[in-house]
Amino acid sequence: MRFRVLIEPDEDGVFVAECPALPGCVSQGKTREEAMANIRDAIQGYLQSLQKHGEPVPGPITEEIVEVPV
Repeated sequence: MRFRVLIEPDEDGVFVAECPALPGCVSQGKTREEAMANIRDAIQGYLQSLQKHGEPVPGPITEEIVEVPV
């Protein structure tokens, strides 16, 4: 499965990764690569928990890019 992940540096220089399709699924890392590896693990754990509890897996998010003149 594919999930959209947002990564932003915080005020301490740590990279915070969040998966909007999975509420509360957030991780972090010292580098973007570490944050990506950690959020991948968090997503897998989240999905396993959903399956264990008989909860549905959220569908994919449709995303569009909007261009505006500046």
